[in-house]
Amino acid sequence: MVFVPLSDDNPLRSIPFQWVTVALIALNCVAFILQVSPGGDAAIASFGLTPAELFGGSGGGLGGASSELQVPEGLTLVTYQFLHGDILHLLSNMIFLWVFGDNVEDAMGHVKFLIFYLLCGIIAGLAHAVLAPQSTMPLIGASGAVAGVIAAYLILHPRVRVWCLAFRFIPLRIPAMWVLGVWAATQFVMVLIAPPGDQVAWWAHIGGMAAGAVLILFMRRPGVPLFDRGLPAARPADPG
Repeated sequence: MVFVPLSDDNPLRSIPFQWVTVALIALNCVAFILQVSPGGDAAIASFGLTPAELFGGSGGGLGGASSELQVPEGLTLVTYQFLHGDILHLLSNMIFLWVFGDNVEDAMGHVKFLIFYLLCGIIAGLAHAVLAPQSTMPLIGASGAVAGVIAAYLILHPRVRVWCLAFRFIPLRIPAMWVLGVWAATQFVMVLIAPPGDQVAWWAHIGGMAAGAVLILFMRRPGVPLFDRGLPAARPADPG
């Protein structure tokens, strides 16, 4: 990860607090705690999105193993979004959601943002499943949904300054278009160069980004501008 976001210079304009963003982060954290408790592998098998089961209707579970709790395969398009492989997987997704989710929620309102987030995750899961229909490895993680949030923020606020750590150590304050644009470009590059058997679902990220980029055009509040239109330009220094 080239840039790790820390905060942005972007106050809320329409809502007093990002309740849905915080609730989603809390749900992901609670799900992870439950997941790492005894029986976590069964949770992944039951609630992860397995393409071969989604399209074939089999009940194989993780790597073909049976699981104690069976849920409808269509429902796993939602449930997979709240599971994570490890603590770093969880933290990387949640920090992006924390920094950028509030302003996307602000641009839509609470209910629309929740629908937007889940739709991005669903479309991300479908993109992964369509391109790997025979896979028996469960897909887990909020990355697809968060990718939709990233795309929406990039369309709404490319010029807003973001504090981040470059290469995880160097603090910088740079426009969001660089932080998020580099992240987005990396997903496309990795699709081309990722080795066979790579366990990162790059197409899910791309599917989530595509969903977010399209949905923000229709789901934002009336009058919410795109690309920071109306944002005052930086004033030149006074020579006198």
